Amino acid sequence: MSVVIETTLGDITVDLYVKERPKTCTNFLKLCKTKYYNYNLFHSVQRGFIAQTGDPTGSGRGGESIYGILYGPQAKYYEAEKIPIIKHIKPGLISMVNCGDQMLGSQFFITLGEKLTYLDAEHCVFGEVTEGHDVLEKLNEAICDGENRPYQDIRITHTVILDDPFDNPRGLEVPSRSPSPTPEMLDSGRIRADEDIDDSKGKTMEELEEIIKEKEAKARATILEMVGDLPDAEIAPPENVLFVCKLNPVTSDEDLEIIFSRFGKVKSCEVIKDQKSGESLQYAFVEFEDRKACEDAYFKMDNVLIDDRRIHVDFSQSVSKYKWKGKGRGVEITDNNKSKSDSTTRRPRAAWIRDPSASKSHSSDDFKGERDNSWKKSRDARIAHANEGSRKHWSRSPPRYSRGHESTQKRKSDDKDHKSTDEKLLKLLKKEMKKQKKKKSKSKRKAGRRSSSASDSSSDDGDSPPRRKMKTK
Repeated sequence: MSVVIETTLGDITVDLYVKERPKTCTNFLKLCKTKYYNYNLFHSVQRGFIAQTGDPTGSGRGGESIYGILYGPQAKYYEAEKIPIIKHIKPGLISMVNCGDQMLGSQFFITLGEKLTYLDAEHCVFGEVTEGHDVLEKLNEAICDGENRPYQDIRITHTVILDDPFDNPRGLEVPSRSPSPTPEMLDSGRIRADEDIDDSKGKTMEELEEIIKEKEAKARATILEMVGDLPDAEIAPPENVLFVCKLNPVTSDEDLEIIFSRFGKVKSCEVIKDQKSGESLQYAFVEFEDRKACEDAYFKMDNVLIDDRRIHVDFSQSVSKYKWKGKGRGVEITDNNKSKSDSTTRRPRAAWIRDPSASKSHSSDDFKGERDNSWKKSRDARIAHANEGSRKHWSRSPPRYSRGHESTQKRKSDDKDHKSTDEKLLKLLKKEMKKQKKKKSKSKRKAGRRSSSASDSSSDDGDSPPRRKMKTK
């Protein structure tokens, strides 16, 4: 036995289990015959689970069986049929909603997922969808709020009974035509089922492009919030802060503050520097007290020449000073300038920067020479400090079970390195000394041989007196 359920999304054909569930099928067929389900809302749609309807009030707490309509409030519900057991194992099964204590009324649901066997003990299956599975897919994709209610109304518009094997009970009145819906029934506070949703209607291409860009920006902000780069997706950068880039490395905070203070009072001016080297990264942030002063500086300072460099000025997009307190607790603005100035000392400037008479054009070789000299001085100071520490602290060796502090370990390693280098130098010096000694001895031997050969030759010629023979004992 079949019933066609016409909805705002399409038609669904249902086959009823008349033999297995005669009482429930009788209740459903007679309610369809009296047009009880016309204009009923699908008041709960849960993706991959169920789509529930059958309540004329649309609240999910109303509805009554055909026996309650005929015999009064005492017969509002009837007892569910439990045998045979039919399980919720596939999408498209139609089941009556349990109103409590295994009592059924008019509400029913259609399964949208597989293997929902945990519903078997609570609800009574009495039919299945044979045609209109595409409508079930549309139902499953409906956009709903937090209470699983669709934003756009999905309603049963009409029910058509193809075959009814059960006799009408006494007192049943069948209407000749479908009743017209009341305004209260259609007024759900949501988008109507027949309402056309078109955001682009009556808007120009420029407005549509702006809407698209705004949506894309919101989507990117949401992603950054999820990643943790933004404290909040709705947060906006301050409107009184300028971003200045393409600066000369010699331009300082004080220079920029003096230049930009002509437009209004400057709260803070910070040239961003490298944490390790302390050198300028050639961009800065200038914060004004007044928003108008910030706008004036934006319009007048772009592409201005400062320290032989054309700077670029734009409104800041940074929210680094915004600290997220937690969900539902808002955002706190933090200022790290004071803590930075207290904890760290600024790097002293070069003498030629302070001297106005000196020219500001210096070659890269000068920078390299100054950097190398400073590096050598710091290296020599570290070596001297390590040598002093080794004499002071290593008069007694640390216990065997203790490796000592990291600084002492470094001193020890430095001492070892110095000792190894000294030993190498001593070895080289000894080798050189040995070589020089060998050379001297060789030269002396050669000189002695030459003198002896000369004396021999002179004795043979008779020029020199004869040698006196040594007396032997």
